[in-house]
Amino acid sequence: VDQEESILVIFPDAYEEKHREILFLRETNEHIAVWEGEKLSKEQAFEVSGIKTVYWLQDFQRVFRQLMNEVENVYVNTNEHYRATIEVETREDRFIKKMKNDFPGHTYLRSNPILQRLRSIKEQEEIDLIQKACDITEKGFRRILAFVKPGVWEYEIEAEFAHEFLRNRSKGFAYTPIIGSGYNSNVLHYIQNNQQCKDGDVLLLDVGAEYANYSSDMTRTIPVNGKFSDRQKEIYNAVLNCKNEAENLLVAGNNWYNFHKEMGKVYTSALLDLGLIDKADVQNENPDWPAYKKYMMHGTSHHLGLDTHDYGILSDDFVEGMVFTNEPGFYIPAENLGIRIEDDYVIQASGTPKNLMKNIPITVEEIEEIMNS
Repeated sequence: VDQEESILVIFPDAYEEKHREILFLRETNEHIAVWEGEKLSKEQAFEVSGIKTVYWLQDFQRVFRQLMNEVENVYVNTNEHYRATIEVETREDRFIKKMKNDFPGHTYLRSNPILQRLRSIKEQEEIDLIQKACDITEKGFRRILAFVKPGVWEYEIEAEFAHEFLRNRSKGFAYTPIIGSGYNSNVLHYIQNNQQCKDGDVLLLDVGAEYANYSSDMTRTIPVNGKFSDRQKEIYNAVLNCKNEAENLLVAGNNWYNFHKEMGKVYTSALLDLGLIDKADVQNENPDWPAYKKYMMHGTSHHLGLDTHDYGILSDDFVEGMVFTNEPGFYIPAENLGIRIEDDYVIQASGTPKNLMKNIPITVEEIEEIMNS
């Protein structure tokens, strides 16, 4: 149900069977019909959701009070995302506060651990929607490869992506796009997208389409003039090799913390080979900020789903159906050179993960061939 102000109540032990799963919706009135259009009818809501018991929103307080008289424990929804920064009281927080004030004798418990695990392990239908989002992202990227040349502006590239996404029934970007050329390729969350692309520079594209509320998350780095320099190619292939190593670690039974620990070793080895760090740097490194973090300072992976940085308990083992990004990068500001490469993967029951972006051009040769065709 993709409609504002909808409420779902789940009560498996409700006395009346019809109240074990309830959906509350806004009822269409004459004013709403004129200004916003028709909302879902009860019959339409059932067809979409499979939930048989549907009440109008104005009945919520009456029905909810009845349910609270039957229950002792209430699981509430709190934002416990590991990246959350809460500066204002949310709608959920206000509702929880009111509920505790109205029903002080109940026991209130966290639903978040349950919901995080439900969110982190995807059903096949969810994976299919993420795949669709990735396919739309591929169309946008292929369009960009034919569009980019010296002199174009970063915002023009953003506009090309936006048009291709919308014409393929995406709602648009899953997150604010990063279109960073030259020095901007080193700024991890650069979103101004207002500089002109210059001959000889690289262009870092961190973009993803959203489809049916599910996100994709892709990064590619391409040469503005269609041809990587030897140095750009050297760094690019080193990052791509790291990505391939990471793919072998996205397996059932591993976990997010161990994955990143092992990737630290991969980055250290790659940067030693490139001569960007030396053995003394490694021997004298701060364990809290290893030597490799001078050139690779962000995480390699995160959950992906309804949010680009989706919910998931990071200490849980990887299991079949989890969806993760894989996004290594090396950043050398002194050379105006930042390279990041990112695909989206589904953990399999055994073996290496399924790459949802396997058809998106990624090698130096593929990118150069398309840009110069």
